[in-house]
Amino acid sequence: MRSRLLAASAALFLAAAACQPAPQEAQPTFTAEDEAAIRGMLEQYPNSWLAGDWDTQLTYYTADAVRMPPDAPMIQGHDAIREALVAFPPITDFTLTTEVVAGNGDLAWARGAFTLDMAPPDADPVSMVGKWQAAYERQADGSWKCVSDIWNTDMPM
Repeated sequence: MRSRLLAASAALFLAAAACQPAPQEAQPTFTAEDEAAIRGMLEQYPNSWLAGDWDTQLTYYTADAVRMPPDAPMIQGHDAIREALVAFPPITDFTLTTEVVAGNGDLAWARGAFTLDMAPPDADPVSMVGKWQAAYERQADGSWKCVSDIWNTDMPM
């Protein structure tokens, strides 16, 4: 009788253990170094615009990134982003302010404001003041790339 009770107890214990969820892999933590990496990227971002360096500009984005410009359709992927960058009027001054960078695991977000001056061909120069928001994803090599961004101006409709 005692051996049956012991066998039944062991079977119950093993069954209960088998029902436990598998241990999950620890999720990476969003660190101060991650925040600094994204802030550093954002500090450099205007430079490639001012230089018309579209190859560098594209390194900030994942291959399937989505950009959402004001008053225009979404732009998705490096080829479409490059096409939009090339078509954009030359920028003569660009200041990007980053107000918040935060994250959780492999995802991060940032938001801020911008001012820029551009010189459209055959038109008067244009100045803009606005705000932006972006989402980032940690890459396999530990770097961060933008997966989606959106911006608009503070100008009245």
